[in-house]
Amino acid sequence: MSGYNPQRSFGFCLHDVSRLLRKRFDRRAREIGLTRTQWSVLAHLNRNEGINQAALAEILDIEPITLLRQIDRLETAGWVERRHDPNDRRVRLLFLTPKAKPTLDRLAELAAETRAEALTGISPAAQEALVDTLLAIKTNLIRSEATSEAAERSPPETKTRAKPGRKRA
Repeated sequence: MSGYNPQRSFGFCLHDVSRLLRKRFDRRAREIGLTRTQWSVLAHLNRNEGINQAALAEILDIEPITLLRQIDRLETAGWVERRHDPNDRRVRLLFLTPKAKPTLDRLAELAAETRAEALTGISPAAQEALVDTLLAIKTNLIRSEATSEAAERSPPETKTRAKPGRKRA
């Protein structure tokens, strides 16, 4: 590829920025004793309290068994509580414990500090434009993925075979 510069590649750059943001946040969050994955589970649960495990796994885009292991750890540590669904005893609903709320507030502060560090020297207008652009890219990719998934789910077109001696219309 003539003139290709991975430093200016959209995909590589986005990946590197994401990796560096996670690394900086993890360094700050070590004081709390939660992994980024656990924080993600708690943050999504905070927005969807009372959700069942399968639906939360769907939101997080992880396998239910992976979430189950995380929930087990979070419950053992006293961050999460499982309750039976009153309408279906087989279903477990997830709730944050009182211990989780102040910790989520602290994690939000750490995230804000990391974001401020990352956006140093970038004007508020440019920051807004960046977020708007990323949201547009996200929308495009979601739309493309939905279209691809719909195409994969639709039955293949049946081709009518012409009988010998007959012409197809």
